[in-house]
Amino acid sequence: MLQDALDSFNDVFSPPFRSVMVKSVGLTVAVLVFGGLVLDQIALHFVHVSHGWLATVISLAVGLGLVAGLALLAAPTTSLVASFFFDEIAAIVEREVDPNGPPGRAAPLWDATLASLRFAALTLIVMLAALVLFFLPGFGFAGWFAANAYLLGREYFELAAMRFRSANEARAMRRYFAMPVFLGGLVIAAFVAVPILNLATPLFAAALMARLHKRLERQAFAPV
Repeated sequence: MLQDALDSFNDVFSPPFRSVMVKSVGLTVAVLVFGGLVLDQIALHFVHVSHGWLATVISLAVGLGLVAGLALLAAPTTSLVASFFFDEIAAIVEREVDPNGPPGRAAPLWDATLASLRFAALTLIVMLAALVLFFLPGFGFAGWFAANAYLLGREYFELAAMRFRSANEARAMRRYFAMPVFLGGLVIAAFVAVPILNLATPLFAAALMARLHKRLERQAFAPV
């Protein structure tokens, strides 16, 4: 797993990944900026205070709320962005780690869209639950980290597996290898926790899970 993570990190800054990085980071930032503007307009619509210190306090509270809202939207936004660039990244990695193996195929558009929307919605729900845990001493960061690890591992592994099997088979494989997938999710969650660098999460996670899927596939079908 550690070698897979190091190789995936190096891939993020390699020439074949650069054009995808520009598109992925640009789309992620654009979605978050748009989300921030929408939240700001909603806040301005409902908050009308013009009295000195009270206006300042409310303005600060709204600002902090916007930051928290964008932080909450970062994970589901990443989930949506991943679907647009996953196949491009996975194909590069698959050729690198298994040049003689059968090439993966892009998942059917309908399946990929449903999977992305499902993961984005599930991510938002779990992030809201993890946010509640922040108010419980000792559980805040651990809850957030574990939730991210589960969601990110689940999403990216299934996307990698769906390039070679049906959506149902991909989910079955993910459940069978639940622990390695969760450990891979922990690595991605650690990547997500690094500011600025986390904008490249779709690239790193796609590369890591494409490698993990290939390794687990060889393990599952290795002769006894």
